Amino acid sequence: MTVALMWEARAAEGRGAELLEWARARAAELAREPLRGELLRAPQDRVLVLTWWDAEYDDELPELPEPEAGLISRPVHRWRFESLGPAVG
Repeated sequence: MTVALMWEARAAEGRGAELLEWARARAAELAREPLRGELLRAPQDRVLVLTWWDAEYDDELPELPEPEAGLISRPVHRWRFESLGPAVG
């Protein structure tokens, strides 16, 4: 089974680039390497990290921590999904 973890945070005012680099560094430090990982950004200085794992849905998996309070404007959002395969093709 493939499990996808999503981690999304919104930077504090003026700290978008810093949050992006923080997330990139933490993703590189995960306790083990995911099958795939991707770093994305969106308006309002939002940062999204997606990782895919060969694991069961409830397995314990390495996740990015919560950044220091001054770096983010709200708590991190986290989601876990089971992959059902390609949507197209």
